[in-house]
Amino acid sequence: MTSTETRPRASRAGSRPTRIDGRVRRWTGPAWLDGPMTSCHLVLGSAGLLLLIGLVMVFSASAIEAALDDQPAWAPGVKQLVLACIGLGAMVVAMRLPAGLIRRHAPKALVVVFGLLLLVLIPGIGIERNGARQWIPLGFTDFQPSELGKLVFALWGAHMLALRERYMTTRALLVPVLPVFGVLSVLLIVEPDFGGVVSLGLVLVGLLWAGGLPLKWFGAFAGAAVVLISLAVVVAPYRMERITAFMDPFADPTNTGFQAIRGFYALATGGFWGVGLGNSAMKWNILPEAESDYIFAIIGEELGFLGCLVVVTLYGVLAYAGFRIARNSADRFVQLASVAITVWLIGQATMNMGYVVGMLPVTGVTLPLISAGGTSLILTLFIIGLLVRFACSEPAAVEHLRSAERSRLTRLLMPAPAAAVDPVRPRRFPDEPLREQPVVGGARTLVHARGAAARRSPARAEAPRRGAPARTGTGAPARRDPARRDPAPRRRPGGDR
Repeated sequence: MTSTETRPRASRAGSRPTRIDGRVRRWTGPAWLDGPMTSCHLVLGSAGLLLLIGLVMVFSASAIEAALDDQPAWAPGVKQLVLACIGLGAMVVAMRLPAGLIRRHAPKALVVVFGLLLLVLIPGIGIERNGARQWIPLGFTDFQPSELGKLVFALWGAHMLALRERYMTTRALLVPVLPVFGVLSVLLIVEPDFGGVVSLGLVLVGLLWAGGLPLKWFGAFAGAAVVLISLAVVVAPYRMERITAFMDPFADPTNTGFQAIRGFYALATGGFWGVGLGNSAMKWNILPEAESDYIFAIIGEELGFLGCLVVVTLYGVLAYAGFRIARNSADRFVQLASVAITVWLIGQATMNMGYVVGMLPVTGVTLPLISAGGTSLILTLFIIGLLVRFACSEPAAVEHLRSAERSRLTRLLMPAPAAAVDPVRPRRFPDEPLREQPVVGGARTLVHARGAAARRSPARAEAPRRGAPARTGTGAPARRDPARRDPAPRRRPGGDR
């Protein structure tokens, strides 16, 4: 056997065979990554561990501050646990939602979001905190419409781009998505919620990237973003303080750089192993917003570098799972929505961890699945449920869910999709057949086989029209046999005239 011959060879136990082509040896990864439900397991596993870490750290980071405010030390942690249970219920609901149902109601949800963003600006309805009017009180928690707006914008944008897939040009790619993004951004800036605008921009980038926008346009968007940020700084000088605090937080350690410096101290104190769970010193009302914006600093202090590495790794697994779903899916809407949601979640986590370690300016965005919060936690778990549903709609997963033996509870929580591509429009009859064909705009989906051709019987469809010449296999009209007599003419009703 020569050195250039290609032959399979196992690299290690539990791995797929690699190939040796000359001197090049490529490892294709472990065999279990080829499982039909791998994407679903990766999403549930990484998100579940992140949620568990978040619940433990919120209990730890908020107990001292609650006790200093004459409240039960366990109250903030129990509240976070209750919200997580509500979020898990929302996740189960999302796991049962067909993609076609989501697409049909995405435009209506966008109109509702516009109304909520206008409603939160009305004094007496929206409450103001730290100079921003972003929340609507619900009693047990506060609802933040901007969080819902990000999700609805991602789903609506994926729906619109999937409809225009056949006629996709740069103009068709930008026109339905960019104006809506501009209107939503204006409403968020009025609140003001600059961090929400940045997160909404991540959704836009994910949609346009998955839609195939040329890279030169992203450079143009980056330049436009720099100009808009400069204008925002000029309009509101307090934003300049955040930028200067990012460049040199020790220049004003008692004001603009106070929170950033305390975050650095927390990370430095933790070292490699951490000071131990519950032994943080910064949570004694020294580090502001320790349970929400700066919870990553508390993780670094109590669990050390290893704890931070575990969190970063779990977000990396979640990112891999989201892009894997987009790659393996047969539905264009699922591909676009998966990329947009993944870019949003991972980008927001990167921004939070980035400003905690001093690499980015403070934007006030929370750490998904870990930071304390009401609307953000529930909607994030709902998004995880959507990713699980999208993972179950992979062709291999659909076949596995239909053929595998599963318990009644598993079938209830994770039903098998009807097809790898959910219909945009529901069937009018239970036995109505479905077939795949392009709909308006070019998105390939399962639609109804109702129409002129479907209503005709098979015999009628095969029969030629009256008076049309019979055709041979070559397509030429068949010649009439001279020896064959013509049939007798039909008598008209009423007799001959």
